[in-house]
Amino acid sequence: MAASQVDKARPAKGDDPQLYLPREPVIIALLSALAVVLFLAVTGLSRLYDAQQESLGNRWFARGVEDLQAQRFDRAAVEFRAALLYSRDDYSYQLNLAEALLGLKRTNEAYAYLITLWDRQPEEGLVNLELARIAVQQNETDRALRYYHNAIYAAWPTDQEGKRRDARLELIEYLLRINAKTQAQAELIALAANLGDDPAQQLQVGDLFVRAQDYEHALAAYRVALKSDRHNAAVLAGAGLAAFESGRYPVAYRYLQAAVTGNLNDAQSAARLKTTELVLEMDPFQRQISAEQRNRIVVKAFTAAGERLKGCSPPQSSALPTAPPSLAESWEKMKPRITMAGLQRNPDLVEAAMDLVFNIERQSSTVCGTLAGVDQALLLIAKLHEGS
Repeated sequence: MAASQVDKARPAKGDDPQLYLPREPVIIALLSALAVVLFLAVTGLSRLYDAQQESLGNRWFARGVEDLQAQRFDRAAVEFRAALLYSRDDYSYQLNLAEALLGLKRTNEAYAYLITLWDRQPEEGLVNLELARIAVQQNETDRALRYYHNAIYAAWPTDQEGKRRDARLELIEYLLRINAKTQAQAELIALAANLGDDPAQQLQVGDLFVRAQDYEHALAAYRVALKSDRHNAAVLAGAGLAAFESGRYPVAYRYLQAAVTGNLNDAQSAARLKTTELVLEMDPFQRQISAEQRNRIVVKAFTAAGERLKGCSPPQSSALPTAPPSLAESWEKMKPRITMAGLQRNPDLVEAAMDLVFNIERQSSTVCGTLAGVDQALLLIAKLHEGS
């Protein structure tokens, strides 16, 4: 009986725990290998899914870029939105969608994307440039200037110097449109400092300096352009204009004469050349002219001023200043003495006669409108010698 109970208490041969001990590492290894296989399978499937999503996104994006370049903005917007379904945070997708929305004139939607992109990368060039353009449309000058300057000094992925130059040129055009000439001049000086000797670029900058009424810098730019293309009629005409407007008439004469020779159809340069010739002919205060030549010029100028007085018939509501003595009375009183002999006897009359001539030309231009020919030349000579 006791022996039977002992036999019952003993485990069966197959249930002996000692038999499991050698098998446990094998089981663990198998389970670990299975886990690794399953993990790799899931990872592979996940990567395959991500790659498929990326491929679909890139495919839609490529279509959008093609339509955006062809200015099919409506189609491009749809395609970029489709691309964003596969990669919602992709920077390029959002930026190009903003570009398409701008093309569709949906400025507010584009702005929402652009300002979000700016928060992510405030140094990105194109984003700043587009934000500047939106600010221009909304007449927000300070904001436009800030974003333009950001774009000028921003990071550009390709052709950085070219993109920065283009951004500054766009800013200059904007400043000229709003008549901010002083600011435009400052931007042009900064632009010119970084330009090479390329004649096309120097011509462009010279023309912009003329529009900003900075004629000295304009002339300098044209001269750089002429170093490599000295027969370029457009550059010669620009140089002649800049020299003319800055009162450098001998220099203007040389450039304008060359410009007209190079382009016989340049009517503006031809007219400017004729006026320049008259200025050089009618200025009695030029150096290296004889007393006789100076006196002859004064007599001619005095006679021309008298003719201007007679031909200037202002409306009854306006008249030339009549504070005694009037211009006409002063001219009549001085007339007998303004002869070759009279000026030879009294050289001091030269300045008195020319002061009256200049006064007549200034005031008659205000009352009777634009001058031409000799009268225009005399007015320019008056400006040339103001304060001297």
